[in-house]
Amino acid sequence: MSLTDSQVKALKPGERPYKRSDSKGLFLLINPTGSKLWRHKIRFAGKEKLMSYGAYPEVGLAEARRKRDEARQVLREGLDPSLEQKKARAAAKFGVENSFEHVATEFIEKRTKEGLAPATIKKLWWFLSHLSADIGKLPVNDVSPQLVLAALNKLENSGRHESAKKTLSFAGRVFRYAVATGRAESDPASLLKDALTAPKPKHYAAILDPKKLGELLRAIDGYSGYPSTCLALKLAPHLFLRPGELRKAVWDEIDLHSDTWTIPAERMKARKPHSFSLTKQVKELLLEARDHFSPQGFVFPAYHNNTIPLSENALTQALRRLGYDSNTMTAHGFRATASSLLNESGKWNPDAIERALAHGDSSAVRGAYHRAEYWGERVQMLQWWSDHLDKLKVG
Repeated sequence: MSLTDSQVKALKPGERPYKRSDSKGLFLLINPTGSKLWRHKIRFAGKEKLMSYGAYPEVGLAEARRKRDEARQVLREGLDPSLEQKKARAAAKFGVENSFEHVATEFIEKRTKEGLAPATIKKLWWFLSHLSADIGKLPVNDVSPQLVLAALNKLENSGRHESAKKTLSFAGRVFRYAVATGRAESDPASLLKDALTAPKPKHYAAILDPKKLGELLRAIDGYSGYPSTCLALKLAPHLFLRPGELRKAVWDEIDLHSDTWTIPAERMKARKPHSFSLTKQVKELLLEARDHFSPQGFVFPAYHNNTIPLSENALTQALRRLGYDSNTMTAHGFRATASSLLNESGKWNPDAIERALAHGDSSAVRGAYHRAEYWGERVQMLQWWSDHLDKLKVG
């Protein structure tokens, strides 16, 4: 006698598991824990097999009977329903694991294990967030160039052309990873290179006039803000570091005995370690920082919390307080100032200047060669630059 919905609902657990049959091999297994599991007994090739259709009430009586009837139809076609069920589950899992979002997540996790900086990993997740709504759930091999472009156009339409360009680059890396792991046949993003509006180059404002640079150096000397910010701001013109590379400096990177500073690869934009010599002026400022703060941890600790570095906008805000707006001078602009005036001096090899700026070489061999060849020149150049800054400051 077949079951009814009310009978299924009324079944209570006992001390031992027991069964209640429906029809055509379908039955309900009631466990002492209270779970009610749909089972279907079939015979294929002379062997008895048991199909599983899920738990009640997630799978109701009508759905369980539908699954039973589908299995019986498969049997009539001479196939094994249990094997077909496994194939269907595998295909469903394969579809999920081959979605663009899943492959992208796997790619980001891979890059995380490879040691990319947390800030870079955060950007990768941000790029993915702009693609997920449009192509995230699609099988990675089914994503067309037009679908990728539609997602990127949303960024373009909001005026974020640079973000669209970088998101396209990220998408391309994901597709190439999918190709390498056998889940896609091509990279549709590679066809969109000329489909986006080219972003306008971003230039950091910098003072390039020696006289005005001297005025800025005198203003910095007169700045009376938080000591950590003051010292970092005084060091910035002497060093060719990006603001983040400077403010996140730790004492373990600095050797005051050999007068060298080596920033590890994970803190550099090019993901290569960068070493440079300490000039007399730089060393004096570092000794002042060491005497003022702890000789351990961050060289430039944040206000009221020496376990974290200066904030991202600390140097920029200091420049604004000194009267220099974003169109006149930026913290990043000290690099352009040094590069421009050093090249104009004609005293130094342009490759030595590029190496001091930590601009990488396309050839690893050439890069290693330049590190060895230009170290001596860079030591002299940095000291000349610090001395030159002192002269400009005096006026």
